[in-house]
Amino acid sequence: MRLKSLIVGSLLQVSVGSVAHAAGPFGSVNVGNWTGGAFSNDETGAFSHCAATAPYANGVILVVGQNAAGLWILSFASPSYRFKQGENAAIDVIFDGQEQARLFATANQPNMLTSVMPANVVRTFQKASLMVATSGRTVLNFDLTSAGPVIAALANCVSKVKADGLSKAGDFTKVAAKPQAAADKQSSPPASKPARAKSGTGFVVSASGHIITNNHVIDGCVGDIKGNLTGEAAMVLRVVSSDANNDLALLQAPSTTTFKDFARIRDRSIRSGDSIVAIGFPFHGLLTSDFTVTTGIVSSLSGIRNDSRFLQISAPVQPGNSGGPLFDTTGQIVGVVTRKLDGIRMAAATGNIPENINFAIKTGALRDFLDNSVVAYQTAEPKGEIKTTDIAGNARPYTMLISCNATEQADAKR
Repeated sequence: MRLKSLIVGSLLQVSVGSVAHAAGPFGSVNVGNWTGGAFSNDETGAFSHCAATAPYANGVILVVGQNAAGLWILSFASPSYRFKQGENAAIDVIFDGQEQARLFATANQPNMLTSVMPANVVRTFQKASLMVATSGRTVLNFDLTSAGPVIAALANCVSKVKADGLSKAGDFTKVAAKPQAAADKQSSPPASKPARAKSGTGFVVSASGHIITNNHVIDGCVGDIKGNLTGEAAMVLRVVSSDANNDLALLQAPSTTTFKDFARIRDRSIRSGDSIVAIGFPFHGLLTSDFTVTTGIVSSLSGIRNDSRFLQISAPVQPGNSGGPLFDTTGQIVGVVTRKLDGIRMAAATGNIPENINFAIKTGALRDFLDNSVVAYQTAEPKGEIKTTDIAGNARPYTMLISCNATEQADAKR
């Protein structure tokens, strides 16, 4: 793809401040959907930088690179962009709904904005699974599942080329992958550090026993994933599909299990200010073994940095509520509870402790996920309001405690 090669080479313009083009790639970086390698200055022949690109369904090509001086670059490119030379733009990026930063980008080509990434942003980029970038009214989501290995491979590329020269450039991914391979060997926790129990919530969405929860609820699970309806024996659940980008996972109950009752998804959009009910199993093992019920309103129709995939809700949620159903006052599903705003980080950043700022995944993303997974879910029109006690009673036959053992590393990530 000519555009991608031009984009990778053009990082040289930012790294050395000239209009020279770059030759390459020398060697290779291949991680997931990322491709790249080392590049030289066409005018001098000297090594300039290592970079890799990844195309996304939103039409943007993401570029990350490190130059010979150790400076990290992040670029956003698209054939549809039409920037003026030297045009500037502020890009707000937020990682995993928590860490956020502002990047200042410059258009060195009509089809690309390029910014320098500070060291702390590079570290966050490397560890994150999702980046939401906002500039003006444009909001874009980027799955960073392979970002960690890519950053490691590019750092390895720069180090190797500076030491051995471009003539000895090879597969920079291989050497960088060794620490990752070592980490993989630890996926089963050592005997001295047994796996820790982790739990969340899920709910049944079909008579065939399809169960929705958050991806982060099952991420890092070691061994069986179990589901419990209140007062009933645990059943082993199978992972059917997952979507880390939208934090959704689909589980399957055993084929011998059938469900007469399951959740129906509201077929109309909910409005800001509408009342909602959240049900889940927070702090399981410390609080009640039954689910808990909290109420509130839809505070906003978007999440952090105007992320339109989420609702902001005021209903109190805690660790363990993740993956649980969010109902309207007619008992229909209007979202999937996913997280709360990190109060400690916000207090450290602003000096104020946030209250009742929580988030749920909208039904649009949920229905897309179910459609892609070929699940025969049902929708329903919101009719007459019912009591919260009746909503809770109706939800009991299909709201599950989801539990597993996970490594300490996975539990910390959650």
